[in-house]
Amino acid sequence: MSEKIKLFHGSKSGINGNIKPVSRSFCDFGQGFYMGTEEEQPLTLICNFPDATFYTLELETECLNIKEIPLDIDWALFVAFNRGRLTENIAPSLYKKYELYKNNIDIFKGFIANDRMFVVLDRFFDGQITDIALVESLSALKLGIQYVAVTQKACDAIKILKTEKLSTEAKKFLSIKSEENRKTGISLADEICKKYRREGKYFDELIAE
Repeated sequence: MSEKIKLFHGSKSGINGNIKPVSRSFCDFGQGFYMGTEEEQPLTLICNFPDATFYTLELETECLNIKEIPLDIDWALFVAFNRGRLTENIAPSLYKKYELYKNNIDIFKGFIANDRMFVVLDRFFDGQITDIALVESLSALKLGIQYVAVTQKACDAIKILKTEKLSTEAKKFLSIKSEENRKTGISLADEICKKYRREGKYFDELIAE
């Protein structure tokens, strides 16, 4: 079923030329063009850059293969794979599983590892909290949804509706908001870590199975 979805994207220096499936190599769902359903997420990511530009977009989903990643431990392991924390050497079967996720997919859809979630994810990857503590954290945090265009076909289905440069005042406000979100994540992670410290499995135990 085809639909048109309104999404948002933040760029540190603006989009030059056509939209392309490029980003940093180690992002949540791999290299691609990232868009979110909530305005705040991309804004807080770009607020400290002088040429920050905010885009309102429209995605036409007709003829696109979209894979949705559910919010569970599979989501966390897929993020670990894409961020280089789950390598072929340490977990060959899991690595192969997530490599196959890319087959014939134009767009990945799933929750964003936002300012608050970064803290909890790092604790999980570093063996400080279990998978149960992580999933409970995922459920407790209000995460937005991201659409990641990983093929040029998907990028060609994106239309820019509006382009905005961030003012100095807006950047200051968003910078403060980003830090507040980070502190909220740390506080919540501390509470959940204490509650579930003896339940579930740690990251190294999961990838060893």
